[in-house]
Amino acid sequence: MKILAICLGTPKAVPGKRFKSGIWKSPRNAAVMVDAEGLVGDAICNRDHHGGPDQAVYVEGGETLKWWESELGYPLEPGAFGENLVIEGLDNRDLGAGDRLVIGDVVLEATAPRTPCATFAAKMDDPMFVKRYTRAGRAGAYFRVITPGLLEAGQTVDYRPYGGDRVTIPQMMEAIASRPDTAQRTRLLDAPISIRLRSFFEKQVP
Repeated sequence: MKILAICLGTPKAVPGKRFKSGIWKSPRNAAVMVDAEGLVGDAICNRDHHGGPDQAVYVEGGETLKWWESELGYPLEPGAFGENLVIEGLDNRDLGAGDRLVIGDVVLEATAPRTPCATFAAKMDDPMFVKRYTRAGRAGAYFRVITPGLLEAGQTVDYRPYGGDRVTIPQMMEAIASRPDTAQRTRLLDAPISIRLRSFFEKQVP
């Protein structure tokens, strides 16, 4: 695996809305610093729902984006889904909470699936894209930064699966959309998921 692209966003008005978003991202040629809050220079406009230590870096797999290109019928430029990193050879369906990506000195740990929203649908110019993305079961993943450092396109990525009971990104997406039973809820809460996702599942009553 390797980094195909590193993408940063700048605030841009969302069509038909009165607010701005950093979802419009484009690739950078130079090395980019990643710290506990994410890629330095990346715009995060709504911190109630985006960003923070447990959702610092948003990753899309190159294999998944190829699938989407076939599904949509047109090519996707790096950053098309608002992702920070595109990883060659990665299929989003293989990721689980606690899985790590080691890139040089940088260590990232998966925490949660990307949950689509109206802003994403506006970005894709498709009011049904939230449902379409959810139905596909191939959501990208948020990562926390275990070890900060510099990232650069072309760097080798060492994928290290979580050593405990793995809860995959598709399983988390399914649990968000449904109401997990007691055993499923316990399994989810035992995994190294994000603070926001943990709070969501803790509030659910089986």
